[in-house]
Amino acid sequence: MHRSAVLFFLLTWMFFMVSGSSCHANNRGDEGSPSGFVDNGSVSDGLQTGADQIPLLLSMVEGKRVGITGNQTTVVGGVHLVDTLLQLGVDVVRVFSPEHGFRGEAEAGRRVEGGVDAATGLPLVSLYGRTKKPSPADLADIDIMVFDIQDVGARFYTYISTLHYVMEACAESGIPVLVLDRPNPHGHYVDGPVLDTRFRSFIGMHPVALVHGMTMAEYARMINGEGWLDNGIQCVLKWIPMKGYSRNTIYQLPVNPSPNLQDMDAIYLYPSVCLLEGTVASVGRGTDSPFRLIGHPAVKTGDTTFVPRSIPGKSENPKFLGETCHGWLLNGQQPDGSSQLDSLDLTWLIRMYHEVGGGTKFFTSSFNLLAGNDQLKQQIINKTPEHEIRKSWQPALEAFHHTREKYLLYQ
Repeated sequence: MHRSAVLFFLLTWMFFMVSGSSCHANNRGDEGSPSGFVDNGSVSDGLQTGADQIPLLLSMVEGKRVGITGNQTTVVGGVHLVDTLLQLGVDVVRVFSPEHGFRGEAEAGRRVEGGVDAATGLPLVSLYGRTKKPSPADLADIDIMVFDIQDVGARFYTYISTLHYVMEACAESGIPVLVLDRPNPHGHYVDGPVLDTRFRSFIGMHPVALVHGMTMAEYARMINGEGWLDNGIQCVLKWIPMKGYSRNTIYQLPVNPSPNLQDMDAIYLYPSVCLLEGTVASVGRGTDSPFRLIGHPAVKTGDTTFVPRSIPGKSENPKFLGETCHGWLLNGQQPDGSSQLDSLDLTWLIRMYHEVGGGTKFFTSSFNLLAGNDQLKQQIINKTPEHEIRKSWQPALEAFHHTREKYLLYQ
């Protein structure tokens, strides 16, 4: 890379980090966390993501042929990390994209095609199309894989499954993986059922709690340490940890992590509300408030109505397209507005079950995969009180806490 270009960029980067940005990290319990996303991809108030630490990153990729697994959240100072590294002369040879695509424009579940990244002309390998794992040919001319994706912190959010397959493929090809760490908006708690491996799928690959409370680097350490890669193979794993981060930090995401998570309320509600994706109910896809609106045409009560519509790139064919749904607009903060939710809430799942008539027809084939077991479905059918359901999670949760402790990087 050209030293003059590097020097210019580093001076600009240092000025930016000193002058700050519009994205804030506050201690939980101060003023609460505002909804919506900000325009800038870097963090002020002393919190630096792994990607923000450009000088350290450059020292780890200099002279290497680099692959990057990322998406629209892979930004530094509002600029995509790929564009930044190319400007600095780093030899980025190929990019890899998870669900929703490299620029985050595909709706959930939609197959993503590979080809060429239009913005850079780089070869693009989709990890949510014909395959979910890079092939040896995809990795043949790569010396190091940089993984930089903003996760949400729920077991069924598929970016951690992509992390697994990237680590596995790179381990098999002898290529190191460098994880650039970012905050977990649900990093302040652990909750929900631990996955029964009989229900292993791409929306739940590992025996972890539904809300696992780990950052991407911590999760990668767990994948390696617990021998979860095929045949127990070990990935050569490196990471750049965040600076100034703790689990008591409210972090307002600078970029929406997927098309239908459009504000912080939706993100805080996501682990609880997403269970309804495995039922006949709507979670507001096809509206302006997905994962904050829940409803169904058969609901008799509720405090709002909505009519799902086709929204290209977000929800082209949502449940109840064109039908009036009755339901609720949810708040992703504590009742006093002081901070984000700090536990999984089954209230809406149980209420919706009873509102639309209950029975086994309420659940779709994906529910047990989302829950990670077949017990929760039966508990809802049996009208088991929520406190009893939560009690049934505790033995496995306690064991998971002990396992998780070995891999944590932050207080």
